[in-house]
Amino acid sequence: MGITINNNILTSLGNICYRIYKKCLILIIYVSENRNSDIFALLNFINMAMTFTDANFEAEVMQTNKLNVIDFWAPWCGPCLAIGPTIESLATEYEGKVNVGKVNVDENSELSIRFGITSIPCILFIKGGKVVDKQVGAVPKAALERKIVSHM
Repeated sequence: MGITINNNILTSLGNICYRIYKKCLILIIYVSENRNSDIFALLNFINMAMTFTDANFEAEVMQTNKLNVIDFWAPWCGPCLAIGPTIESLATEYEGKVNVGKVNVDENSELSIRFGITSIPCILFIKGGKVVDKQVGAVPKAALERKIVSHM
């Protein structure tokens, strides 16, 4: 009796391992540079949201039936940075139930063009390979939670 593992599972496992590796590196660097500071401040900072790219978007988002909440953002965008902690919080709260992630529009122009992203932050709600809802601009966490619950 063997276990069959397909490419989607391997890609997902790879993404999870990379996220854990990235968090460990950040933690090691932080501890080595700030030996006397509060480690819990860093743990609140480490991101839980997935990072989606032109390369992994199809496998991680479009080929799953799970609800995906995708934040299209850029590091120079003030409202994007303001909503960032909300996205991270949603990623933690809905871990395992909803895929919550981010797409840097400067680094992933194909996705921005594909979904017609002209203003950021823009949060797409994708389920079953289709956009089921959209939020443009920074909004309170409760507004995003209502959309998540309505599409789960």
